[in-house]
Amino acid sequence: MEFIEYPDSDIMMITLANQIAGELRLALAGGARASLAVPGGTTPGPVFDSLCAADLDWGRVDVMLTDERWVPEGNPRSNTRLIKSRLLTSRAHEANYIPLHAETPEPEDSLAALSEGIAPCLPLTVCLLGMGEDMHTASIFPGADRLTDALNGPDVLLPMRAPGAPEVRMTLTAPVLNGALNRHILIIGPAKREAFERARTLSPESAPVAAVLRGATIHWAES
Repeated sequence: MEFIEYPDSDIMMITLANQIAGELRLALAGGARASLAVPGGTTPGPVFDSLCAADLDWGRVDVMLTDERWVPEGNPRSNTRLIKSRLLTSRAHEANYIPLHAETPEPEDSLAALSEGIAPCLPLTVCLLGMGEDMHTASIFPGADRLTDALNGPDVLLPMRAPGAPEVRMTLTAPVLNGALNRHILIIGPAKREAFERARTLSPESAPVAAVLRGATIHWAES
């Protein structure tokens, strides 16, 4: 694990966007396609704003979320809505988007089909993750109903229900996240720095982010 501390978040976001672009570019130089998994939420937005303009052969890049709320795309809490407006634009509008949501009442109804769409993109070339103050990552939450399966099971994708999550989620599992060739975790602020330090001493069952720290690069700025 590598920990990088930045003087401020603006520098961190631009630096991280350039690093991800470089990793995708290197993969495309040596293969037919590359894949990128990213989180939702507001924190990675500035990374997307820079990355979307990167000079890449985006038509050969498969982009997916690390997790999604089971809500329609028109819902303000939809992660799909976020990345379509901030990442899959400019040059990156040519990327191939792999969905984690479908128009079925429950995620279990679409699990097999969505998993089949993800499988050809594995292993991920680049995976960008966030972390909550409760030490969850993607939608792998402490106390979630299928936490053990998400940490250790054979599935690519799992529906998750957790006390801290108002909606049902669909999430990539820890083995898929850990299988990424390049893994980055983006955190901002002293509270998340403290949570990260605690996670390093805890089991993945208590702190799910601990399951993906080995081999990852942690990017942190105080503000």
